[in-house]
Amino acid sequence: MDIFTNWRDLPAPARGASVAMGNFDGVHRGHQAVIDLARGNGPLGIVTFEPHPREYFTPLQPPFRLMNAEARRNRLAKLGVERLYELPFAEQLATLRPADFVREVLVEGLGIRHVVVGRDFAFGRDRAGTCETLISLGAEHDFDVTLADLVGHDGDEISSTAIRAALTDGDPRRAAAMLGHWHRIEGEVLHGEKRGRDLGYPTANMALSRLHRPRFGVYAVRVDVLTGPHRGTYDGAASLGVRPMFDGEAPNLETFLFDFTGDLYGAHLSVALIDWLRPEMTFDGLPALIAQMDDDCARARALLSAL
Repeated sequence: MDIFTNWRDLPAPARGASVAMGNFDGVHRGHQAVIDLARGNGPLGIVTFEPHPREYFTPLQPPFRLMNAEARRNRLAKLGVERLYELPFAEQLATLRPADFVREVLVEGLGIRHVVVGRDFAFGRDRAGTCETLISLGAEHDFDVTLADLVGHDGDEISSTAIRAALTDGDPRRAAAMLGHWHRIEGEVLHGEKRGRDLGYPTANMALSRLHRPRFGVYAVRVDVLTGPHRGTYDGAASLGVRPMFDGEAPNLETFLFDFTGDLYGAHLSVALIDWLRPEMTFDGLPALIAQMDDDCARARALLSAL
């Protein structure tokens, strides 16, 4: 997948795609339906924004994203996207009127031939552009517009909001049913305080940064090591939260990989949350903590073996 982070001065081979346009946070089943409608009318492309416009306009709100940019790129590549136009969302884009956005970005910049959006799509300054606006401007500039219907699950509309609610409830399987894939946290393995190694459970530590916080606690996980000499897929157990036994502050993800030996510092991991096992707890000493970790890993192995 080719990635472009600007819309100006693109080489001719990078122009002329059939694109799906939106934020695609989570790349859930509704997003996948939008993407599928863009297939077959030229090279398959995505027009999206980084940071998420909501982060730009309300930077002080709690973290809400289901995916960071790296995870979104990886998921879109798995769906066969050939060109990702990841446009920098800052004042210049935020203040473009709908007609100017279409002319400057979609037509003069990307040279699109077909665009697909969800029926709730809005764009341009003050979100003044509607789907009807886009259809009208498409006719003016000679590109096709397709509107995708919203996708439901168990009688409810699939949305990033509904997926966040499932994760907050500690129900990653319900989230996965709406996503069409496991919810994953992706990023680089960072140096931590190495307490897990002393306990016999060395962990790969990852920051949550601007991501939505699923329910804190211990999870059964499936891990893809994406880079480095240990590339591959592993089962494991992970603690997501603030480590109450050790006065932790910033939430992070600490993952223990079963049957693994090696150094993962600097590697990029994709950690899929499969089942929530228990909440964060404090214990009367390290022996009690280690006994609980033994039990957590045994339960995680049993659950993951059934997948």
